[in-house]
Amino acid sequence: MSQPLSTPTAASNRRDFLKTSTIAAVGAGVFGSLASLPRAYAGGDDLIKIGLIGCGGRGTGAAGQALSTQGNVKLIAMGDAFSDRLDSSLKNLEKKFQQHPERVAVDEDHRFIGFDAYNKVLATGVDLVILATPPGFRPIHFDAAVKAGKHVFMEKPVAVDAPGVRAVLAAVAEAKKKNLGVGVGLQRHHDAGYIETIKRLRDGAIGDIHSARAYWNSAGVWVKPRQASQTEMEYQMRNWYYFNWLCGDHIVEQHIHNLDVINWLKGAYPVSANGMGGRQVRVGKDYGEIFDHHDVEFEYADGSRMFSQCRHIPNTWSSVSEHVQGTKGTADISAYSIKGPDEWRFNKKGKKDPYQVEHDDLFASIRAGNPINEGENGALSTMTSIFGRMATYSGKVVKWDEALASNLSLAPKEYDFKANPPVLPGSDGMYAAAVPGVSRVI
Repeated sequence: MSQPLSTPTAASNRRDFLKTSTIAAVGAGVFGSLASLPRAYAGGDDLIKIGLIGCGGRGTGAAGQALSTQGNVKLIAMGDAFSDRLDSSLKNLEKKFQQHPERVAVDEDHRFIGFDAYNKVLATGVDLVILATPPGFRPIHFDAAVKAGKHVFMEKPVAVDAPGVRAVLAAVAEAKKKNLGVGVGLQRHHDAGYIETIKRLRDGAIGDIHSARAYWNSAGVWVKPRQASQTEMEYQMRNWYYFNWLCGDHIVEQHIHNLDVINWLKGAYPVSANGMGGRQVRVGKDYGEIFDHHDVEFEYADGSRMFSQCRHIPNTWSSVSEHVQGTKGTADISAYSIKGPDEWRFNKKGKKDPYQVEHDDLFASIRAGNPINEGENGALSTMTSIFGRMATYSGKVVKWDEALASNLSLAPKEYDFKANPPVLPGSDGMYAAAVPGVSRVI
């Protein structure tokens, strides 16, 4: 994963991004109709066999949504590092589909545990895999799935460092050659309100857009207390949100959604970033090495800027939203609201759940023989988030090209429960965190 890989130029990134965005923007309307066309999948065989790799809450939810798409679908294999996660996921899915038990048909010999579970799932004859492990594993699993010729739905983010992003971009190129479907869990691209709002803004509803604001400010997420029987590797994987080799920090794991929306609107990715952040409240042993707040100023090639905040601090202002300012007005994209020469608000009546629609669109496109591929934008919006982390961890101005070319890998040397993960606690049980002005990020 740490080997340098060829990457597209900034110009080609933006050009291909616009193509991808156009496909995503019309997906909710077009792919629903594709389902009515003659079946083009698997030589006329209607059945799509699904494998789930990563059986946590999001993986279980994604599997449920995949199994709720139109057509003949069946979950036949599951894999996770931990048996209790797999068992719980299977139980929940069987309960959800108790009226359609044929959709959840995972025999005992198709339930795989451990670091190599992903390869065993891929070897079962599945047609499509859902990748929902902690994101540090995504480049490895995605590359293996593409090499095995499988369609993929993968949760965001798709990597935690620049070598991982480049590995995903290389696998995306291979997936395109093989005509494989690649969905990425940036579900706002399949949200009718977002799609229409972005379209109107691109059509000039508020004139030329000169600045944007993006927020994911919240109280934070769960903590998994250390158990006496755990190795350090197991503890970190159970508490994966607080270790960068697994999560990438919450600016990558969560805030990617908001940063991606602004990239989508701009049809581009930032060229420079500077910011600040740190650990002020969530500083105990249970919070690993990540920051509890980030503030980043991103600059695009046209000189416009995006001001970004994300925070994990209880009892503070919370907002998960995206806003833009233009020469003729403003918009709250997350509220589907535009204030300009002609004020407008999206009518939410009848709006479908975008988490479901993203699967509906992917499966319909596969059945029509024209699978969508969202991998490149997923990788480059992931890189935008990593770019922001580089800026806050270093306290320096970081440039896009040097950030994407970085060979600084966060991956462990060995994937084994007895092996040491990349970061270890000190004698006081605390994990070292980045120090702006000192820490190396590229």
